[in-house]
Amino acid sequence: MHAYILLDRTGSMQSIWAEALGSVNAYVKALAEGDAFATLAVFDAHEGLQFDVLRAGVPVQTWKDVTDADATPRGMTPLFDAIGRIIARAESEAPEKAVLVIMTDGEENASREMKKDDVKAALDRIEKKGWQVVFLGAEFAKFNDAVAVGLVGSKHMAMAAGSMNASMSRLAAKSRRYFDAGEKVDFDEEDRKQAGEADVQRRKGS
Repeated sequence: MHAYILLDRTGSMQSIWAEALGSVNAYVKALAEGDAFATLAVFDAHEGLQFDVLRAGVPVQTWKDVTDADATPRGMTPLFDAIGRIIARAESEAPEKAVLVIMTDGEENASREMKKDDVKAALDRIEKKGWQVVFLGAEFAKFNDAVAVGLVGSKHMAMAAGSMNASMSRLAAKSRRYFDAGEKVDFDEEDRKQAGEADVQRRKGS
């Protein structure tokens, strides 16, 4: 059982970077009951795709907190390329069950390797395996990219600043139920209320 976390490290993440990192740590720590592994990759575009794996297949019980010392925000948003890259990694490792968590605060604007249809095909492949994929907007509520690659409404959610740790802990509980009992990972109204999604939508004009 493996959680793959793809975190946007682009320049616009600067104001919420500390909270975003903290929420990733909260997510992994909340998975710690049971046998699971976690991989964290960050991405941006800086003379092409920059895709850095900060934690690779770490047992969740021995996770070392990720901090500013590991990565800081910069660059543009090659979202499609990054999704393609982490899916390729997951497929090569071939866990029995996997959750892919994508967190970004912006829209695709810099991919060179993957187009929308390529990402949709890759997501279709892993969803046929029963793997779960969710898309989180960090102070961001425009889900055109998520919808374009086939993620339905229950698979994406906006998170307000100040709510990310709690929201990611809730997501971890859902991930554990998927790992343990095969339940799908979907966001419900209580998740959205906890995340402050309506507040993000009002502020961002979505």
